[in-house]
Amino acid sequence: MAKVIRRWYAPLDTLDTLVGVSLPFRSRVEHAAYPVLDRLERLPRVIPFLAVIALIVVGIVVPRWGFLASALVALGVAFLVYYTWPRLTLPERMLRLAVLALIVAITVVQAVPHG
Repeated sequence: MAKVIRRWYAPLDTLDTLVGVSLPFRSRVEHAAYPVLDRLERLPRVIPFLAVIALIVVGIVVPRWGFLASALVALGVAFLVYYTWPRLTLPERMLRLAVLALIVAITVVQAVPHG
């Protein structure tokens, strides 16, 4: 019996039926992100979590260039917020924006010299 996998993003093969049609920006982003999200979905869930934690720790511990690791995490969170925005409820949106604001604040504090 075949296993049915439900994805919360559109499969890439839907682009084949849209040849010659100008897609909105969000649709182009969703279709372009599909291969990366598909690979992430195949990983054990603990791997991306540990990667984000490692980047945050590097961002906090490394004195001069650590903010680049935090900025990378902020960009990833910002992309996920943008990507999932239409599917989120208001409390979920506010929580994700709060996490993004926290990561951006950490990045800015690390990037700006302390005088």
